[in-house]
Amino acid sequence: MATDLAPSPKSPFLPPRWVISFAWKAHRALYRWSGGRLGLRAAEGDTYGLAQLTTTGRRSGLERSVFIGYFHDGDDLVTMAMNGWGAAEPAWWLNLQAEPTGDLAMPGGPITITARAATGPERDRLWQRWSEIDEGLDGYASRRPNETAVVILTPLPAGR
Repeated sequence: MATDLAPSPKSPFLPPRWVISFAWKAHRALYRWSGGRLGLRAAEGDTYGLAQLTTTGRRSGLERSVFIGYFHDGDDLVTMAMNGWGAAEPAWWLNLQAEPTGDLAMPGGPITITARAATGPERDRLWQRWSEIDEGLDGYASRRPNETAVVILTPLPAGR
């Protein structure tokens, strides 16, 4: 079974944190500048999608938005709780642990979701699927001191 705590023979190249941070800020700016026409991508085959996740800040109570990569698992969407592969847990995941509902801006339109972490064999299966999409997954994850959560986003009926 795949695990992100297993030793990796060679960690793939990872740019400095400031480069990763700048790239995501540029992505958000492009999305805003284009009025939402650019920056989202549907998951297809072995290509992950990009969606904008909006959560409620666990301390501020304000809406917080980030872009996440995802793939489909039946009706659910699957993502990784990583922070540019840095050590800290991403704020969006901490927000979803406090309040598990959020909104996703998707290429086909917005949806409301509820989130949970995959565990056991389900986590192993989803980790393996993500590693088929991203060959460097285990190497990137080996840089983190803790296990990376595999997050399942389940769409809620309209009008929740």
